[in-house]
Amino acid sequence: MILVTGATGLNGKEIVRQLSAKGIPVRALVRNLARAADIAALPNVEIVEGDMAVPETLAVPLRGIERAMLISSSDPVMLDVQSNFITAAKAAGVAHVVKLSGIMPERDSAFRFARMHGEAELRLEQSGMAFTHLRAGEFMPAYFRQAPGIAATGSFMLPMENARIASIDIGDLAEVAVLALTGMGHAGKIYRLTGPEALTMTDVAERLSTATGKPVRYINVSPEDNRSANLGRGMPPYLADGLVELYAERRNGKEGTVYPDTAELLGRRPVSFGEFAERNAAIFRGDPQPAKV
Repeated sequence: MILVTGATGLNGKEIVRQLSAKGIPVRALVRNLARAADIAALPNVEIVEGDMAVPETLAVPLRGIERAMLISSSDPVMLDVQSNFITAAKAAGVAHVVKLSGIMPERDSAFRFARMHGEAELRLEQSGMAFTHLRAGEFMPAYFRQAPGIAATGSFMLPMENARIASIDIGDLAEVAVLALTGMGHAGKIYRLTGPEALTMTDVAERLSTATGKPVRYINVSPEDNRSANLGRGMPPYLADGLVELYAERRNGKEGTVYPDTAELLGRRPVSFGEFAERNAAIFRGDPQPAKV
């Protein structure tokens, strides 16, 4: 049996969906059963409630698990909850943990979440369980946060200057995760996962213009202005400060390399940002979205 943590989040949910579609039994760990209704309806999916911040709630969800996908939110306790899970998984006899990590998990990084990922990777490696690290770059759906501004003003603002970034589609990321969770030969491997091209924000704006049929313009802003805007939208200061660190690393080229791992693992070219934009053009145009039932 496979366990997926963070199963109601963007990446966890897609991994659960792909495992379900392949007929592979999967146990989805969630903190709130009410948020799991859509994946609970999928075949081959068992929903279990537990909280990685409360280690004693993990024993039952981990019972009988052979392989696990470790995902948790980027928040101040990310390292703590991932460490709790690694300890509990070891105690439960889990054989192999696949960890969703970051593309730049240096333990001395200027970016706080990179440091946490690096330390969590080390703790997993030292646990004695088999491990696979999926070091993913920026997720393409991150641009959905810019969609309201794009729809309203035809522009988006980020402190990226002319830096390039090699974003990855979450469908591709999930497909790689499923391979690592179900296949052989992935133990001890570190995969650097990116899309097929490294784009500037001007390139991103051009792809969005083509997809939506409307002109989209990128406006470079200062890190300070970006932080103020995020705080104004209600983002917690800890996360707003973390994004300042992240964009500084990106301006230094830390996410600008295209790696071959995704294509080699999938046996095809990864989804491009242009294809992602075309698929989600209605969101970027601000078209009314159908109600969920």
